[in-house]
Amino acid sequence: MAKISPFVILPPVLFAAFAAVAYFGMFRDEGEGLPSTRIGQPAPEVIDVALPGYAPIDPDVFTDGDVTVVNFWASWCPPCRAEHPTLLALQNQGISIVGVNFKDNAQDASSYLIGAGNPFAAVPFDPAGRTAIEWGVTAPPETFIVGKDGRVLHRFAGPLIGSDYEQRFLPELEKALGP
Repeated sequence: MAKISPFVILPPVLFAAFAAVAYFGMFRDEGEGLPSTRIGQPAPEVIDVALPGYAPIDPDVFTDGDVTVVNFWASWCPPCRAEHPTLLALQNQGISIVGVNFKDNAQDASSYLIGAGNPFAAVPFDPAGRTAIEWGVTAPPETFIVGKDGRVLHRFAGPLIGSDYEQRFLPELEKALGP
């Protein structure tokens, strides 16, 4: 009987193991995604430098007794562009949105807002991304709901579109806004 080399058997065995992990991983319950250490905590500071030509953040925005939505976005980010109509609709409903532009070019960001419309009450400009680090942002777009007491109530990773937005983000926003 011929001896079979382990180098002949090893690749198919490794592939089968990877395929099994991937298959079962697709059916794993993800819950709410990556947890945020900011939930229940006071909202971190936001850079006070504004995108040129746009309003800076009001230092009292998180302590004025209103609910505030904080959206981290960039002009180069396709999902950010996809959620832009939703942000405009939220603005039209009277929701105060702070749009932190990060890791972006000021001219590109400004051109985008001129062309697509500006849904933001303030547009902090953070090309180094330090504010995003403070908030625990993993990738744009990411949106936070800050309650009337200045505490972070909810984190939503990904674009504010579709059924995920309707089933996860909107109920949290409605809860924060109260009766």
